[in-house]
Amino acid sequence: MPQRLLAGSIMVAAVFLSAASIVLLAAFPLGCFVRFGWPLWPALFWDAGLSFLFFLQHSGMVRPRFRAVLHVPQHYQGAIYAIASGVALLAVVLLWQPTDVALLVLEGAPRWAAHVCAILALAFFVWGIVALRDFDPCGVAPIRAHLRGVRSRQLPLVIRGPYRWVRHPLYSAILVLFWSNPDVTADRLLFNILWTAWICLGVYLEEADLRDDFGETYAQYQRKVPALIPWRGPVKL
Repeated sequence: MPQRLLAGSIMVAAVFLSAASIVLLAAFPLGCFVRFGWPLWPALFWDAGLSFLFFLQHSGMVRPRFRAVLHVPQHYQGAIYAIASGVALLAVVLLWQPTDVALLVLEGAPRWAAHVCAILALAFFVWGIVALRDFDPCGVAPIRAHLRGVRSRQLPLVIRGPYRWVRHPLYSAILVLFWSNPDVTADRLLFNILWTAWICLGVYLEEADLRDDFGETYAQYQRKVPALIPWRGPVKL
């Protein structure tokens, strides 16, 4: 297969699978696609298994040690990772099993307050993306640079906008989106707990890599700016 055709196919697959999985997760309730009709505990065990499958793929493939042994050219690694993540997230979204056990249903003003929190979290998420400027979640930038015959540059450490409030504003926004859902069933509570724990673990693992990449500069940033909760307000650096 010609190099440009291969590169184009990989980029299209990365963008499509990433976008499709995220849109389906955001736009549709969990468990609305394929229903097996299982009782409570088998459904919860299944959902936990789907979650751990995604966690293993998403946090394992991104580690430098895994990429070092991956027999894929470096400029394709980000897109291959996005493709695998899209497939894993699609499995979660499409195969998630709902339960009929309602634990909390907000009504009236509390429900509106939950919606407002979700809107603010979404705005904070968009602000975080805009502040990055070179946001490339699908890994297409290194492929395009390779096709142009230029070396892909390392992204700088971003300390502006919401990154002066928290070190991981995208994660903070996602956590608020998780917990601002006004209808909490048993499977939704399981999702919130597992995915919150995974994000916290992901922060720990990611920051170890960032310290290796940016050294004392990132260590100072860690000491001054909170990880997920903006309790200090915007920090001047």
